[in-house]
Amino acid sequence: MKSLLTLALTAALAVSSLSLTSCDTVGDRVLGGAAVGAIAGGLTGSGRNAAAGAAIGAAAGGLIGVIEAENERSYYARGYAEPYRSYPVAKRTGRYNYVISPYSPYYEINVRGVPPGALVRDPSCNRLFIRP
Repeated sequence: MKSLLTLALTAALAVSSLSLTSCDTVGDRVLGGAAVGAIAGGLTGSGRNAAAGAAIGAAAGGLIGVIEAENERSYYARGYAEPYRSYPVAKRTGRYNYVISPYSPYYEINVRGVPPGALVRDPSCNRLFIRP
């Protein structure tokens, strides 16, 4: 019964760590995978299992991070085909990788990883603009 509970908890942690996405990097995914793997291995009661779980989790997290980064790059590459005439261009700021949205309330938006000329969605109003 204890092994079944451990397996269920490990699966829940793994799924929840993989489903939470934002502006993550591959390194963030590696760390998250290592943490989940160490917890899962530690639940079995052995330090050796925790180390092995961390290594396996880090490898899985790194692989997922690379796949997500490639998906993001292809998403922005496809954006170049859309007609841009109807979208406004954001304004540059003094901060690297930040732009000012052309939409009210004119928030600064982090555009790290978005190539210049690609479409960006303003999260405050859900409208598209072009990264300068």
